[in-house]
Amino acid sequence: MKVKEAKSDVIVKDIKDFDLGQTIECGQCFHFIKLGENEYGISAKGKMLHIKQEKEKLIFFDTTPDEFEQVWREYFDLDRDYAAIKAHLLKEDSKLKEAIEMMWGVRLLKQDFFETLISFIISQNKQIPHIKQIVAEISKRYGDYLGCIGQEEFYSFPTVEQMLNISEEELRACKTGFRAPYIKNAVDTVVGGRLEESSLRNAELDMCRESLMQIKGVGTKVANCVMLFGLQRYEAFPVDVWIKRIMEYLYFDGKDTSKEKIEQFGVERFGAYGGFAQQYLFYYGKTISLGVKK
Repeated sequence: MKVKEAKSDVIVKDIKDFDLGQTIECGQCFHFIKLGENEYGISAKGKMLHIKQEKEKLIFFDTTPDEFEQVWREYFDLDRDYAAIKAHLLKEDSKLKEAIEMMWGVRLLKQDFFETLISFIISQNKQIPHIKQIVAEISKRYGDYLGCIGQEEFYSFPTVEQMLNISEEELRACKTGFRAPYIKNAVDTVVGGRLEESSLRNAELDMCRESLMQIKGVGTKVANCVMLFGLQRYEAFPVDVWIKRIMEYLYFDGKDTSKEKIEQFGVERFGAYGGFAQQYLFYYGKTISLGVKK
Protein backbone atom coordinates (compact mmCIF):
# COMPACT_ATOMS: atom_id res chain seq x y z
CA MET A 1 0.00 0.00 0.00
CA LYS A 2 1.40 3.39 -1.06
CA VAL A 3 0.01 6.70 0.20
CA LYS A 4 0.63 10.03 -1.48
CA GLU A 5 -0.82 13.54 -1.53
CA ALA A 6 -2.22 14.87 -4.80
CA LYS A 7 -3.32 18.52 -4.63
CA SER A 8 -6.16 18.48 -2.07
CA ASP A 9 -6.65 14.69 -2.17
CA VAL A 10 -4.97 11.64 -0.70
CA ILE A 11 -4.32 8.72 -3.04
CA VAL A 12 -3.78 5.19 -1.78
CA LYS A 13 -2.34 2.84 -4.40
CA ASP A 14 -1.76 -0.90 -4.52
CA ILE A 15 -4.48 -1.61 -1.95
CA LYS A 16 -5.08 -5.34 -1.63
CA ASP A 17 -8.09 -7.33 -0.37
CA PHE A 18 -10.31 -4.24 -0.29
CA ASP A 19 -13.46 -3.42 -2.21
CA LEU A 20 -15.10 -0.16 -1.22
CA GLY A 21 -18.60 -1.12 -2.35
CA GLN A 22 -18.54 -4.48 -0.60
CA THR A 23 -17.24 -2.89 2.60
CA ILE A 24 -19.73 -0.03 2.73
CA GLU A 25 -22.80 -1.98 1.60
CA CYS A 26 -22.35 -5.23 3.52
CA GLY A 27 -24.70 -4.17 6.32
CA GLN A 28 -22.21 -3.02 8.93
CA CYS A 29 -22.81 0.75 8.52
CA PHE A 30 -25.72 2.96 7.50
CA HIS A 31 -24.50 6.56 7.25
CA PHE A 32 -23.53 6.86 3.60
CA ILE A 33 -24.79 7.83 0.16
CA LYS A 34 -23.74 6.09 -3.03
CA LEU A 35 -22.60 8.75 -5.50
CA GLY A 36 -21.48 6.57 -8.41
CA GLU A 37 -19.75 3.34 -9.31
CA ASN A 38 -17.64 2.47 -6.25
CA GLU A 39 -17.94 6.11 -5.13
CA TYR A 40 -19.49 7.17 -1.81
CA GLY A 41 -20.13 10.02 0.54
CA ILE A 42 -19.70 8.91 4.14
CA SER A 43 -20.36 10.49 7.51
CA ALA A 44 -18.24 8.93 10.26
CA LYS A 45 -16.07 9.97 13.20
CA GLY A 46 -17.71 13.41 13.14
CA LYS A 47 -16.37 14.01 9.64
CA MET A 48 -17.54 13.84 6.02
CA LEU A 49 -15.64 11.85 3.40
CA HIS A 50 -15.91 11.67 -0.37
CA ILE A 51 -14.16 8.48 -1.47
CA LYS A 52 -13.85 6.53 -4.70
CA GLN A 53 -12.10 3.32 -5.71
CA GLU A 54 -10.55 2.70 -9.12
CA LYS A 55 -9.25 -0.88 -9.19
CA GLU A 56 -6.44 -0.96 -6.60
CA LYS A 57 -6.47 2.81 -6.05
CA LEU A 58 -8.46 4.70 -3.41
CA ILE A 59 -9.07 8.43 -3.79
CA PHE A 60 -9.84 10.38 -0.61
CA PHE A 61 -11.14 13.67 -2.02
CA ASP A 62 -10.51 16.92 -0.13
CA THR A 63 -8.61 15.09 2.58
CA THR A 64 -5.37 16.19 4.21
CA PRO A 65 -2.60 13.69 4.94
CA ASP A 66 -3.09 14.31 8.67
CA GLU A 67 -6.81 13.55 8.49
CA PHE A 68 -6.14 10.40 6.49
CA GLU A 69 -3.57 9.19 9.02
CA GLN A 70 -5.57 10.15 12.11
CA VAL A 71 -9.05 9.10 10.97
CA TRP A 72 -9.54 7.17 7.75
CA ARG A 73 -6.56 4.84 7.77
CA GLU A 74 -7.84 3.27 10.98
CA TYR A 75 -11.54 3.58 10.10
CA PHE A 76 -11.10 1.43 6.97
CA ASP A 77 -8.71 -0.94 8.79
CA LEU A 78 -6.18 -0.45 6.00
CA ASP A 79 -3.18 -1.80 7.88
CA ARG A 80 -4.63 -5.21 8.67
CA ASP A 81 -3.47 -8.17 6.59
CA TYR A 82 -6.75 -9.54 5.29
CA ALA A 83 -4.97 -11.99 3.01
CA ALA A 84 -3.60 -13.65 6.15
CA ILE A 85 -7.04 -13.70 7.76
CA LYS A 86 -8.60 -15.34 4.72
CA ALA A 87 -5.77 -17.84 4.46
CA HIS A 88 -6.22 -18.77 8.13
CA LEU A 89 -9.98 -19.20 7.77
CA LEU A 90 -9.63 -21.32 4.65
CA LYS A 91 -6.97 -23.47 6.27
CA GLU A 92 -9.29 -24.12 9.20
CA ASP A 93 -12.49 -24.50 7.17
CA SER A 94 -12.67 -25.03 3.41
CA LYS A 95 -16.46 -24.55 3.48
CA LEU A 96 -15.83 -20.80 3.56
CA LYS A 97 -14.10 -20.86 0.17
CA GLU A 98 -17.01 -19.73 -2.01
CA ALA A 99 -18.10 -17.00 0.41
CA ILE A 100 -14.58 -15.60 0.76
CA GLU A 101 -13.94 -15.71 -2.98
CA MET A 102 -17.18 -13.86 -3.73
CA MET A 103 -16.85 -11.32 -0.89
CA TRP A 104 -13.06 -11.01 -1.09
CA GLY A 105 -13.00 -7.24 -0.53
CA VAL A 106 -15.01 -6.85 2.68
CA ARG A 107 -13.24 -5.15 5.58
CA LEU A 108 -14.57 -4.49 9.06
CA LEU A 109 -14.88 -0.76 9.67
CA LYS A 110 -13.75 0.65 13.01
CA GLN A 111 -16.90 2.56 13.85
CA ASP A 112 -17.82 4.67 16.87
CA PHE A 113 -19.46 2.72 19.66
CA PHE A 114 -22.38 5.07 20.37
CA GLU A 115 -23.45 5.55 16.74
CA THR A 116 -23.22 1.79 16.19
CA LEU A 117 -25.32 1.10 19.28
CA ILE A 118 -28.12 3.43 18.20
CA SER A 119 -27.95 2.36 14.55
CA PHE A 120 -28.39 -1.32 15.34
CA ILE A 121 -31.23 -0.60 17.75
CA ILE A 122 -32.87 1.16 14.81
CA SER A 123 -32.04 -1.77 12.51
CA GLN A 124 -34.48 -4.18 14.17
CA ASN A 125 -37.06 -5.38 11.63
CA LYS A 126 -35.87 -2.78 9.11
CA GLN A 127 -34.33 -3.01 5.67
CA ILE A 128 -31.06 -1.16 5.06
CA PRO A 129 -32.58 1.71 2.98
CA HIS A 130 -35.02 2.52 5.79
CA ILE A 131 -32.31 2.29 8.46
CA LYS A 132 -30.24 4.75 6.43
CA GLN A 133 -33.19 7.14 6.18
CA ILE A 134 -33.73 7.14 9.95
CA VAL A 135 -30.02 7.55 10.72
CA ALA A 136 -29.85 10.44 8.23
CA GLU A 137 -32.93 12.12 9.72
CA ILE A 138 -31.66 11.90 13.30
CA SER A 139 -28.31 13.29 12.13
CA LYS A 140 -29.92 16.16 10.23
CA ARG A 141 -32.08 17.15 13.19
CA TYR A 142 -29.60 16.75 16.01
CA GLY A 143 -26.08 16.36 14.59
CA ASP A 144 -23.70 18.96 13.14
CA TYR A 145 -23.69 20.09 9.54
CA LEU A 146 -20.53 18.83 7.84
CA GLY A 147 -20.92 20.12 4.29
CA CYS A 148 -22.01 19.03 0.82
CA ILE A 149 -20.78 16.65 -1.82
CA GLY A 150 -22.47 17.87 -4.95
CA GLN A 151 -26.09 18.39 -3.96
CA GLU A 152 -25.97 15.95 -1.04
CA GLU A 153 -25.81 17.38 2.48
CA PHE A 154 -24.02 15.51 5.23
CA TYR A 155 -24.43 15.71 8.99
CA SER A 156 -22.58 14.03 11.82
CA PHE A 157 -24.41 11.47 13.89
CA PRO A 158 -25.26 13.25 17.16
CA THR A 159 -23.16 12.61 20.24
CA VAL A 160 -24.73 11.11 23.33
CA GLU A 161 -24.78 14.60 24.84
CA GLN A 162 -26.63 15.98 21.81
CA MET A 163 -29.24 13.23 22.16
CA LEU A 164 -29.67 13.54 25.93
CA ASN A 165 -32.72 15.83 25.88
CA ILE A 166 -34.47 14.37 22.84
CA SER A 167 -37.90 13.05 23.80
CA GLU A 168 -39.49 9.81 22.66
CA GLU A 169 -42.00 11.86 20.68
CA GLU A 170 -39.20 13.63 18.83
CA LEU A 171 -37.53 10.30 18.10
CA ARG A 172 -40.80 8.93 16.75
CA ALA A 173 -40.97 11.95 14.43
CA CYS A 174 -37.76 10.52 12.91
CA LYS A 175 -39.73 7.34 12.04
CA THR A 176 -38.14 5.22 14.77
CA GLY A 177 -41.50 3.74 15.79
CA PHE A 178 -41.44 1.25 18.67
CA ARG A 179 -37.66 1.72 18.92
CA ALA A 180 -37.99 5.25 20.34
CA PRO A 181 -38.04 4.18 24.02
CA TYR A 182 -35.17 1.78 23.36
CA ILE A 183 -33.06 4.60 21.91
CA LYS A 184 -33.97 6.86 24.82
CA ASN A 185 -33.02 4.14 27.30
CA ALA A 186 -29.71 3.56 25.52
CA VAL A 187 -28.85 7.26 25.70
CA ASP A 188 -29.77 7.44 29.39
CA THR A 189 -27.78 4.27 30.14
CA VAL A 190 -24.63 5.59 28.46
CA VAL A 191 -24.92 9.07 29.98
CA GLY A 192 -25.63 7.59 33.41
CA GLY A 193 -22.35 5.69 33.30
CA ARG A 194 -24.02 2.30 33.55
CA LEU A 195 -22.48 1.38 30.20
CA GLU A 196 -18.87 2.43 29.69
CA GLU A 197 -17.12 1.78 26.40
CA SER A 198 -13.75 1.09 28.01
CA SER A 199 -15.26 -1.51 30.34
CA LEU A 200 -17.07 -3.20 27.46
CA ARG A 201 -13.86 -3.45 25.45
CA ASN A 202 -12.05 -5.12 28.33
CA ALA A 203 -14.83 -7.40 29.57
CA GLU A 204 -15.18 -11.09 28.82
CA LEU A 205 -17.30 -11.61 25.71
CA ASP A 206 -20.32 -12.98 27.58
CA MET A 207 -20.16 -10.20 30.16
CA CYS A 208 -19.90 -7.58 27.41
CA ARG A 209 -22.99 -9.02 25.71
CA GLU A 210 -24.95 -9.18 28.97
CA SER A 211 -24.08 -5.56 29.76
CA LEU A 212 -25.36 -4.38 26.38
CA MET A 213 -28.53 -6.42 26.80
CA GLN A 214 -29.42 -4.41 29.91
CA ILE A 215 -30.64 -1.76 27.47
CA LYS A 216 -34.32 -2.11 26.67
CA GLY A 217 -34.87 -3.73 23.29
CA VAL A 218 -31.29 -4.94 22.87
CA GLY A 219 -31.28 -8.69 22.31
CA THR A 220 -28.50 -11.10 21.49
CA LYS A 221 -28.24 -10.24 17.80
CA VAL A 222 -28.08 -6.46 18.29
CA ALA A 223 -25.62 -6.85 21.16
CA ASN A 224 -23.35 -9.03 19.02
CA CYS A 225 -23.49 -6.53 16.15
CA VAL A 226 -22.56 -3.69 18.49
CA MET A 227 -19.68 -5.76 19.90
CA LEU A 228 -18.37 -6.59 16.44
CA PHE A 229 -18.86 -3.30 14.61
CA GLY A 230 -18.71 -0.74 17.42
CA LEU A 231 -16.30 -2.32 19.89
CA GLN A 232 -14.10 -4.32 17.52
CA ARG A 233 -14.76 -7.52 19.45
CA TYR A 234 -13.83 -9.71 16.49
CA GLU A 235 -14.72 -12.93 18.25
CA ALA A 236 -18.41 -11.96 18.22
CA PHE A 237 -20.63 -13.89 15.77
CA PRO A 238 -23.99 -12.17 15.14
CA VAL A 239 -26.76 -14.42 13.82
CA ASP A 240 -29.64 -13.03 11.77
CA VAL A 241 -31.88 -14.68 9.21
CA TRP A 242 -29.16 -14.69 6.52
CA ILE A 243 -26.49 -16.20 8.76
CA LYS A 244 -29.02 -18.73 10.03
CA ARG A 245 -29.81 -19.85 6.48
CA ILE A 246 -26.25 -20.18 5.26
CA MET A 247 -24.98 -21.82 8.45
CA GLU A 248 -27.80 -24.37 8.30
CA TYR A 249 -26.90 -25.00 4.66
CA LEU A 250 -23.16 -25.37 5.26
CA TYR A 251 -22.97 -26.96 8.70
CA PHE A 252 -26.32 -28.40 9.78
CA ASP A 253 -27.44 -30.41 6.73
CA GLY A 254 -30.10 -27.83 5.96
CA LYS A 255 -31.94 -28.55 9.20
CA ASP A 256 -33.71 -25.85 11.19
CA THR A 257 -31.29 -24.87 13.96
CA SER A 258 -31.68 -22.31 16.74
CA LYS A 259 -29.80 -19.03 16.47
CA GLU A 260 -28.29 -19.71 19.89
CA LYS A 261 -26.80 -22.99 18.73
CA ILE A 262 -25.52 -21.42 15.52
CA GLU A 263 -23.88 -18.57 17.44
CA GLN A 264 -22.19 -20.97 19.83
CA PHE A 265 -20.98 -23.05 16.88
CA GLY A 266 -19.62 -19.95 15.12
CA VAL A 267 -17.76 -18.71 18.19
CA GLU A 268 -16.21 -22.11 18.82
CA ARG A 269 -15.47 -22.83 15.15
CA PHE A 270 -13.87 -19.52 14.18
CA GLY A 271 -12.58 -18.18 17.51
CA ALA A 272 -10.84 -14.82 17.30
CA TYR A 273 -11.72 -14.64 13.58
CA GLY A 274 -15.46 -15.15 14.11
CA GLY A 275 -16.47 -11.65 13.10
CA PHE A 276 -14.51 -11.82 9.86
CA ALA A 277 -16.03 -15.19 8.97
CA GLN A 278 -19.47 -13.85 9.84
CA GLN A 279 -19.13 -10.94 7.42
CA TYR A 280 -17.99 -13.10 4.52
CA LEU A 281 -20.86 -15.51 5.18
CA PHE A 282 -23.51 -12.83 5.80
CA TYR A 283 -22.84 -10.79 2.69
CA TYR A 284 -22.44 -13.92 0.58
CA GLY A 285 -25.70 -15.48 1.79
CA LYS A 286 -27.60 -12.24 1.29
CA THR A 287 -26.09 -11.59 -2.14
CA ILE A 288 -27.09 -14.99 -3.53
CA SER A 289 -30.40 -14.83 -1.58
CA LEU A 290 -29.74 -18.25 -0.07
CA GLY A 291 -32.91 -19.92 1.10
CA VAL A 292 -35.24 -17.38 -0.45
CA LYS A 293 -38.01 -18.92 -2.49
CA LYS A 294 -37.82 -17.83 -6.11
